[in-house]
Amino acid sequence: MASTELPQRILNVYALPMIAAPEELAGGVAVVIDVLRACTTIVYALAAGAEMIIPCLEVHEAFRIAGQLPSGSVLIGGERQGVMVEGFDLGNSPGEYTPEKVAGRKIVFTTTNGTQALARCRQAQRVYLGAFVNVSALCRRLLAAERIHLICAGTRGEVSRDDILLAGLIVERLQQASAAGYRLNAQAITARENWLQAMPLPFALGAEPVPLERLVECLRATPGGKNVVAIGCEEDIWAAAHVDRFEIVPELDPKTFTVRPAPG
Repeated sequence: MASTELPQRILNVYALPMIAAPEELAGGVAVVIDVLRACTTIVYALAAGAEMIIPCLEVHEAFRIAGQLPSGSVLIGGERQGVMVEGFDLGNSPGEYTPEKVAGRKIVFTTTNGTQALARCRQAQRVYLGAFVNVSALCRRLLAAERIHLICAGTRGEVSRDDILLAGLIVERLQQASAAGYRLNAQAITARENWLQAMPLPFALGAEPVPLERLVECLRATPGGKNVVAIGCEEDIWAAAHVDRFEIVPELDPKTFTVRPAPG
């Protein structure tokens, strides 16, 4: 008789950071997802040669940390309500983080949603940052993990479908690649269904590359996408929708609270 036991590997999705109890993440691998735009921007910044990202929760904290570092070695980036903060060097648009601006520099970074989600994960064993632009590289790293927690940043305390779609894509990819499968929580099942409904099956299942225009259309319609369009940054949606543009997987060191490319 075939075994009816559920697989022991765990794959959870949390639609908002506040749903994820920090102690529940302890010992597992957490992935923070903020498609529009923090995680996408951080991938672009590290790919452009930034030495590290130093996330912080408050604007005054960003200025304080930057002031403690050698002049010329640091830039301050991020936003509040989508707009670059007065006195910052950079906003939260991926296209701003070019090699000419950021290579070799530390980036002190604070955003409305993404950096708050990172702070939620301090007890996790490992913390990665996920985006469409690095999803395959991320999934390859996750395959070895027994307990995976995908934390969606949301938009101003509300669930945003852009993050849910990426979480669903990750769930679908990992389920396909794992022989044993995972025990999914209800939000992981819902996220996967959202992804499968958003894309025609050849693209949703990975049989063909995800069409850029189709993903842009999906992201534009989300709460996060509507906010980005409203502030005149629609090009950021196109930057976020380039699936697998990069191999870099940012990793947060919970002890130093800095983000660098994951080794190896």
